[in-house]
Amino acid sequence: MSIDAFIFGGRRSTTVPLITEARSWTEGVYMAATMGSETTAAAFGAQGVVRRDPFAMLPFCGYNMSDYFQHWLDMGAKIQADGFKLPSIYCVNWFRKDEAGKFVWPGYGDNMRVLKWIIDRLEGQAQGQETMFGITPTYGELNWTGLNFTADQFKTVTSIDKAAWQQEFQLHTTHFEQLAYKLPKALLDTKAALEQRLAAV
Repeated sequence: MSIDAFIFGGRRSTTVPLITEARSWTEGVYMAATMGSETTAAAFGAQGVVRRDPFAMLPFCGYNMSDYFQHWLDMGAKIQADGFKLPSIYCVNWFRKDEAGKFVWPGYGDNMRVLKWIIDRLEGQAQGQETMFGITPTYGELNWTGLNFTADQFKTVTSIDKAAWQQEFQLHTTHFEQLAYKLPKALLDTKAALEQRLAAV
């Protein structure tokens, strides 16, 4: 038995696309390490504030989070050194909103359309399109049977806003400053590479 993919997800009304495939294991670790969710009415404190929850493990990790990041990086290196194919890493966000503050993606059973694209990618049946933040599906690569979801709506949940991502990377800087002790340099290098990609957009 083998693992073909890891899927991590946060709750973001802007910025993070509906589905993203990391271009490399390290980039995937970066995505998971910076994953966050906006606080809701069910959470204590101000609403809409991004709360970082690396790998969705912050409440459960019993040791230094930066060591946990290094563990994932080391695990990827070991898998490759042993001659095995690395699992792909995906980041999902079902919670993008439109200008009226309404959720755009219908969610629930329609999430299977995105999961099917992941399977298509793993089986070499979908090419995807490269963005600043990994690889996302094209509109035509998802199965829209039974759902009236326009190309414009799809763009709303997959688009990359340059100004928003510039602010997002500032939040990543703050996040990494809080985890500076033993933070893997590979994550800082990945951040710099992503910022260069954003600057070129």
